[in-house]
Amino acid sequence: MAPTLLIIAGPTASGKTDVSIKLAQHWKTEIISCDSRQMYREMSIGTAKPDPYQLSLVPHHLINNLSIHDYYSAFLFEQDVLELLKNLFSRHSIVIMTGGTGLYMDAILNGIDDIPDPDPEIRAALKLRYESEGLESILAEVSALDPDFYQKVDKKNPARVLRGLEVCLTTGKPFSSFLVKHQVNRNFNILLTGLELPRNLLYERIDQRVDQMIATGLVKEAEALLPMKHLNGLNTVGYRELFEMFDGKYDLREAIRLIKRNTRHYAKRQITWNNRYPQMKYFNPETIDEIKGMISSSVDGQDKTL
Repeated sequence: MAPTLLIIAGPTASGKTDVSIKLAQHWKTEIISCDSRQMYREMSIGTAKPDPYQLSLVPHHLINNLSIHDYYSAFLFEQDVLELLKNLFSRHSIVIMTGGTGLYMDAILNGIDDIPDPDPEIRAALKLRYESEGLESILAEVSALDPDFYQKVDKKNPARVLRGLEVCLTTGKPFSSFLVKHQVNRNFNILLTGLELPRNLLYERIDQRVDQMIATGLVKEAEALLPMKHLNGLNTVGYRELFEMFDGKYDLREAIRLIKRNTRHYAKRQITWNNRYPQMKYFNPETIDEIKGMISSSVDGQDKTL
């Protein structure tokens, strides 16, 4: 029987942590985090990491394994997860991976290209240019240097647009030339499961989570990270708004409102990303027994398409 990687996807605040822990306890297995921010030791409250008690219930991997100063990428994540799975599948027939970073999840599902690192000076210059001139100027240069990437990129996603131009200017080659997407074949089955809630309930949970983060010290955590705000890992909802508050752009009440609003927007983008996978089976996070039954029948059936 081939081993199975169970992926628990879903938008922020949908209950992925609790569901994954319950399933891991049921199958006596371990959890790999698929969250690009929970890896950083310096970021805890604002990334909604599992708390110490939750971490003690089940072995977790790729949480607190990096410093905010470390470089990391989806390509490195793919390599790390594949190496981890070699070891974990020697002890478990099922391993769980969960988190909300869609690009990292896709790296495991479909593989990812090894894209060169951008020159730090070019990255810094482009960031300043974006802040002073806006995205239209950046898009115009992307269109001229890499029309293929320009046609495909989400033009409302500044990070993705800037990433493409950074690589173009660093390497002298079109960013699209690095996106070859070789077909990958995994030696394990993948079962893709998504958690979904009614939109109004999801938004209510998001608001409650933000209030809890503020109550447990998010402002103090962000203040300690203020000298590093230029680092890419801190360009994140929850920290970004507080950094602007510290700069005097608005007060705490407005910062909290913006964090809630921007987290809702982020959740919508996660939902849109997950909808690209027709094989994903959706469940309400409260229906644990139903999820267990689906997993058992799928693993027993060894459906390679899952």
